[in-house]
Amino acid sequence: MFKDGLLAGKRALISGGGTGLGKAMGHRFMELGADLVICGRREELLEGTADEFANEFGREVEVRQCDIRDAEAVDAMVEAAFQTAPIDVLVNNAAGNILARYETLSPRAIDAVLGIVLHGAAYLTLSCGKRWIELGQAANVLSIVTTYAWTGSAYVVPSAMGKAGALALTRSLAAEWGHHGIRLNAIAPGPFPTKGAWDRLLPTEDYAKEFETRMPLGRAGEIPELADLAAFLVSDGAGYITGEVVTIDGGEWLGNAGQSNLMKSMSDADWVAFRERQKGG
Repeated sequence: MFKDGLLAGKRALISGGGTGLGKAMGHRFMELGADLVICGRREELLEGTADEFANEFGREVEVRQCDIRDAEAVDAMVEAAFQTAPIDVLVNNAAGNILARYETLSPRAIDAVLGIVLHGAAYLTLSCGKRWIELGQAANVLSIVTTYAWTGSAYVVPSAMGKAGALALTRSLAAEWGHHGIRLNAIAPGPFPTKGAWDRLLPTEDYAKEFETRMPLGRAGEIPELADLAAFLVSDGAGYITGEVVTIDGGEWLGNAGQSNLMKSMSDADWVAFRERQKGG
């Protein structure tokens, strides 16, 4: 349903663009005609992705090595990218997470996650935004958050804190910057298997299987589904959408939130027996 050239003329900067979801979104954007800038800490991964995309699409990908926890480094990186050509789309994708009991975490571990998830997104948005406003340029920001940004979640507390902040940033600046023609939206993904995240966050194969199938639709997400959603939200076709978070999780957070949702495991015989017990009461 996406026409060729949907994103032609747009230049997108994706943090964490060398791997995982960032790489997938960058690939889809280029398929649809966008030019791409990718940033991250590991230059070798960025260069590998850039070479792969250049060979496939016949267009160069700009690589910017940057630790987004460092505000000065972010501003220098964004300035260098704008010197090549203005950025039209910022995707705050870079993430950090630790699966652990909160009482076992050190302050440094908490700061490391917040530095990437919250501060990095804030610094990138600020650095791009002030340039857009100065140039009088319409643009948009897409941030990858999560459903536990509003529900909270045990064992990933720093990530939940950071994602909640990124969502607040999205909604707040949508109101503040709308008159500049700057849109800000977010995507809250459910399970979308990527090797890096799955290796770090899913301790056993049994847990991974349950994690990937516990939602009402009964399956994990397919990465092209998320990449297509991202492409739509940064396209001109979504020009009247701002301050929104779109959940793409197969119904996971709703399906696991209600008090009686666990009854989905009951068989027909269980339901018959339950009804008989109700009559007897």
